[in-house]
Amino acid sequence: MSGKFTEQALLLGPRQSLVGIVTRPSTPAPTAKPAIVILNTGVVHRVGHHRMYVTMARAFAGAGHTVLRFDFSGIGDSDRRTDRLSPVNACLADIKEALDSLEKSHRISQFVLVGLCSGADYAVLYGHTDPRVVGLVLMDPSIPPTARYYFHYVAQRLSRLRNWISVVTGRSGLIRLLLTQFFYGARASRTGGLTLESLQFDPYLAQCYRDSVSRGIRMLAAFTSISPRQTYRQQMLDAFPDVHFNDQLKLEFFPESDHLFSAQKDRSKLSRAIMDWVGSALGAGTLAQVPKSRAFN
Repeated sequence: MSGKFTEQALLLGPRQSLVGIVTRPSTPAPTAKPAIVILNTGVVHRVGHHRMYVTMARAFAGAGHTVLRFDFSGIGDSDRRTDRLSPVNACLADIKEALDSLEKSHRISQFVLVGLCSGADYAVLYGHTDPRVVGLVLMDPSIPPTARYYFHYVAQRLSRLRNWISVVTGRSGLIRLLLTQFFYGARASRTGGLTLESLQFDPYLAQCYRDSVSRGIRMLAAFTSISPRQTYRQQMLDAFPDVHFNDQLKLEFFPESDHLFSAQKDRSKLSRAIMDWVGSALGAGTLAQVPKSRAFN
């Protein structure tokens, strides 16, 4: 507990099987603000890498938002599901159950989903299906590689001797990426259902973004270049030429950050970018006024 916020453990969902932490401002905001829901990254539980999600939740709560960070089924303290859903569908069902629980217990009807890597992918897959979702914060989401991506990827990696050795010995990440793209691209249709491994090559991903735009969802996409997913700022726009994002998408690029925003300076820059965007795009002006000492670093 703090003078700025309070924290409480919650059991979510019909079976009370999902474990989460809700962080709330000590003094309610004068106007209603959307709740922030932070999703797991891979199998990392709700604290996030470098406790990023803990400090992120507290910063948002200090600015007047209710924040939920919870564990997907089978991760952290949350029990496994018993309904035999596929891994992707299980996580999407978990998100709905978490939002339903938060809406019922805290009377909140608008949500912003926040995720890094797989968490971002789940946010994209779920957001357009639920009218309560008004915003998405996507950190290094899956996007298709483009011709310019390959150029940058090759130029960056072949500038180092060890990467030339990897190519010669067949251990190159680029070779693996090309083989992966060929494998998924050669399949005319999905036979085993949607997976995160194939998502960047699946036309359904573009449809999710089109549906998000048509529903008026605002999006912030933050990318790092020291990552196998993207190499330049505009790649998301080039990868989805048929999606007309217009002013509903804002791009942020962190050319020196790794995929996990490991350096404190990168997390500080990320925090300001997210908080400024929420303040301007979603009408929560107090977010942009949060002191830098509250940044989630």
